[in-house]
Amino acid sequence: MKQFIEFIPVALFVGVYFTTKDIYLSTGVLMAGMLLQVAYEYFTSGTVEKKTWVIFAIAMIFGGATLLFRNEVFIQWKPTIVNWLFAITLWGSLALVKTNLLKKMMGKQLNMPDIAWRNINHGWALGFFIAGALNLVVAYNFSLDFWVTYKLFGGLALTISYMICTMVYLVKGGYLVEPKTAEDAPKATKTFSKDAADT
Repeated sequence: MKQFIEFIPVALFVGVYFTTKDIYLSTGVLMAGMLLQVAYEYFTSGTVEKKTWVIFAIAMIFGGATLLFRNEVFIQWKPTIVNWLFAITLWGSLALVKTNLLKKMMGKQLNMPDIAWRNINHGWALGFFIAGALNLVVAYNFSLDFWVTYKLFGGLALTISYMICTMVYLVKGGYLVEPKTAEDAPKATKTFSKDAADT
């Protein structure tokens, strides 16, 4: 349900753009949709996630600049800024303060060795960086219509592909399989030790 709510502002943006061909009206609708998303999250859970606040703030800043200067380049940079900020956060937290944010968020759901968490952290950080770069490639080399379409389907396709890659990595590494018997536990420990030795 939450993922669906997060998708609504972008869907509204694309729908209004292809209905009116007005990037500025579409940007205003996107900003209003983000505001409604924040309000919904607050009234349904009593709090707003930091990720939501970050995306909301960037949408307000770059959307506002688009409307103020009547230049769509600002809203076209918004996905890149969001993705690169997430990439920097994942890499920076691990390198500077030795904190794996993905493990911190999902450690209770997945019991894995640190090497596996580190690999997933690097993988998603790289994915965010690539997504940001691809957005600029599309924005500066294709039409505005194509970029709007890419904003709707490209980002979704990238996210799904990263999730699939993550699941494949977890399955191949045996990290989603719980030991069936007490005899299997030492084998799992041995595997984890080998992974740690590879760092």
